[in-house]
Amino acid sequence: MPEKRKKPELLAPAGDPERLRMAVLYGADAVYLAGDAFGMRAFVGNFSPEALREAVAFAHAHGVRVHCTVNTMPRNGEAERLPAHLELLEDAGVDAVIVADLGAFALAGRHAPHVERHVSTQAGVTNYEAARAWHDLGAKRVILARELSLEEIRTIRDRTPASLELEVFVHGAMCVSYSGRCLLSNYMTGRDSSRGACAQPCRYKYALMEEKRPGEYFPIDEDENGSYIMNSRDMCMIDHLGDLLDLDSLKIEGRAKSAYYAAIVTGAYRHCLDAAAAGLPADPVWRDEVEHVSHRPYSTGFFYGPPGQYYEDSRYLREWQVAAVVTDCGADGLALCSLRNKFRAGDTVELVGPGLRPFAVTAPEMRDADGLPLLEPRTPQSVFYMPLPCRVPPWTLVRRAVDLSAK
Repeated sequence: MPEKRKKPELLAPAGDPERLRMAVLYGADAVYLAGDAFGMRAFVGNFSPEALREAVAFAHAHGVRVHCTVNTMPRNGEAERLPAHLELLEDAGVDAVIVADLGAFALAGRHAPHVERHVSTQAGVTNYEAARAWHDLGAKRVILARELSLEEIRTIRDRTPASLELEVFVHGAMCVSYSGRCLLSNYMTGRDSSRGACAQPCRYKYALMEEKRPGEYFPIDEDENGSYIMNSRDMCMIDHLGDLLDLDSLKIEGRAKSAYYAAIVTGAYRHCLDAAAAGLPADPVWRDEVEHVSHRPYSTGFFYGPPGQYYEDSRYLREWQVAAVVTDCGADGLALCSLRNKFRAGDTVELVGPGLRPFAVTAPEMRDADGLPLLEPRTPQSVFYMPLPCRVPPWTLVRRAVDLSAK
């Protein structure tokens, strides 16, 4: 019999209520989100006070924990508003607060005493002494800097109290700057990267311009595609989860990503992590799921050495598109769907859902809400009926292969 091992928490992003629902239903043990202030992703939906309470209730009803980010670096005026925000999180039943600022950490201890305090990766914890110091101050968990190797992480685990939980990122975008502490966006656009408004100038295509030749651009290198001198790869550790089972939480980056991303990546890691903890090889169909979302070329981050830059371009690989979402399905396989992008009868589509192994079908003739024949649903969010070969769970996604990668 394969040896069963400890299984870390799978922590998934939830940028808004729809993404939270997908992360929960597709297998997250915990989700992380933000209220309407103090989070490092200012341009996602986030959660109003009422939406936050509803999110916690929904997650807890499914046995899923909620971690709330308060990980900006607040100025004086913002710090004055922090106690009321922290009291809201306490009242809403949030399980943990993620903080980077020492003052915010101390305020959380006073104004949200029943909420665990997790130290954000923005704090840049890279050694066991720093981890111990945060633990001595009352931290339940430290989210380690992404620049650490697996060997360094193991040393921190060996030299810190067992009661201190360790969390690492295992999937998603990586910042070119040390632990995300970058002022390039502030300088170039006025958008503060430490307040969740980063414009990602590291992804820009750069050229050289000579002072006396304005408007005349010279390539920095000889690549005909241009020069992306700061562009980083995306992290993907789905093939190496067995090396991370001694940690307490494995985190997927992506609060600004789509609900489709939240569903597919969470589901893929759920199945592969369960297999790793059971001492079994991962089913290739689940490993392949991370190739079905928008991403840049993958690497293993810093776990096994520097990941290297990706100089060719800054485009995402986008080869699949959500066509519809199944909102209900009868025992006979007749599915009520909500349209997301156009497709038509005769197209090859795939279905993947909560716990549902992906499978392909040829889209059949459908019927509209009035029961009339329908060959091509066209209106976004419109509802229609599609017969399927078997019953599928609600929130199953219907997708089709469409190359949407930037050229």
